Amino acid sequence: MPISPKWDEGNMGDQSGKVAVITGSNTGIGYYMARALASKGASVTMACRDIDKAERSRQRILDEFPGSDVTTSVLDLADLSSVESFAKAFRKGGGLHILINNAGVMIPPKSRTKDGFELQFGTNHLGHFALTGHLLPVLEGTVGSRVVTVSSIAHNPGVIDFDDLNGDRKRYSKWGFYSQSKIANLTFALELARRLERSDSGVSSIASHPGYSATDLQRHSIFWRFLNLFVAMSAKRGAEATLYAATEEGALDYPYWGPTGVIEMRGRTGRGRINPKALDEETGAKLWEVSEELTGVRYLSD
Repeated sequence: MPISPKWDEGNMGDQSGKVAVITGSNTGIGYYMARALASKGASVTMACRDIDKAERSRQRILDEFPGSDVTTSVLDLADLSSVESFAKAFRKGGGLHILINNAGVMIPPKSRTKDGFELQFGTNHLGHFALTGHLLPVLEGTVGSRVVTVSSIAHNPGVIDFDDLNGDRKRYSKWGFYSQSKIANLTFALELARRLERSDSGVSSIASHPGYSATDLQRHSIFWRFLNLFVAMSAKRGAEATLYAATEEGALDYPYWGPTGVIEMRGRTGRGRINPKALDEETGAKLWEVSEELTGVRYLSD
């Protein structure tokens, strides 16, 4: 069900005084999140693997909005040491109101992260799990902070195979492992919310998805690059649901936001449909335990 009246970034309130970290914000929907928040007065850190691309994107924002507060920093979610280094440096700077776990890889050739994990699960989920844990002390020290984790409509067919997270025991499916990483994102966001509530933390956790938006994620597929021309929303429109989740008080009334058109591929921002598997508390607890073991980052554990 879409939000009424219609919401877009033009409805977003003043963000002056807020500090935001957005992963993967040098391009695609992440760039438009950074651009929108900076235009409304937020102090934005673009946390990206490719610092040269990030600097060029930062300059585009500064050219459009002179005087905006935008910085860049190296963050490679496929390298847990990079995640730790980024967080350690960021923690020296003060508060954090908004953490947007946005960066991701989509259907690349089978490969591994620096730490040996299947690339999509390791980058899209484990990297963000570790990052959130490392930044939690800063989030907890900031009034009204929230974590927004970007999932996907591709979470719907996803299954977390705890017996084969690296794809070594069966034939590897790029799409299957992408869907696994995206249902892991949503399951993580929901489990994080439960644990934050149990700990009486003031931090909120919700999730979002961009529908089908034209971004660089589809670069590995000729078919999907072709569809981008005719079906996809723009990356700017695709960023709207996450911006709503990150900034609006009403977003905290529901855990998952995205476009509300046909099969949620495009359309006005509203409440997203959640695969019941992502709501399962046993699965959430198991994913948390496994993620702690794999990353070595432990937080909010009973």
